Amino acid sequence: MAKDTEIIKKICLIGTGEVGKTSLVKRFILDMFDDKYLRTLGTKVSKKAINIEYPEKDLKVHLTMLIWDIMGQATFRTLLADSYFYGAAGSLAVCDSTRADTLPALEEWIKSLRNAVGDVPMIFLANKCDLLDKQEVDEDMLRSLAKKYESQYYFTSARTGENVEKAFYELGELVISKIV
Repeated sequence: MAKDTEIIKKICLIGTGEVGKTSLVKRFILDMFDDKYLRTLGTKVSKKAINIEYPEKDLKVHLTMLIWDIMGQATFRTLLADSYFYGAAGSLAVCDSTRADTLPALEEWIKSLRNAVGDVPMIFLANKCDLLDKQEVDEDMLRSLAKKYESQYYFTSARTGENVEKAFYELGELVISKIV
């Protein structure tokens, strides 16, 4: 019989404003999408429990992800970086696939994250991949930045749900693999 373990970990979403961080969280938590843009003011914390099984270790982990969604403005990041990132065990670095400038902007977010909590597991997401006709971030660009940080990457769509659950689950597995 597998041993059950309960773990709670903080996950931070990073990226500039309007890349779809809040929509990704809403898709993952509620399996919903709303195309009305509401700017995140401050920080919103959501939670979702997932199960991760390790048959080779006879272990079943019940991971509660405390998902922190921060306002995307750079001034906010600068002011509250330490308190926002404190205790983070992993991160989703989100850019907007229809705005190429949001990809290199992740570098400052990553710097702030690492200054606060060190090298935690991270997955890069190029959101809004359903808008093919407007795409400015291609796979080579995303792969290159992810490789620099030895991270995985996905093209996601909060609208359709493409790769959203997969990215959150994979990040959960990466976070847990550092513990078990």
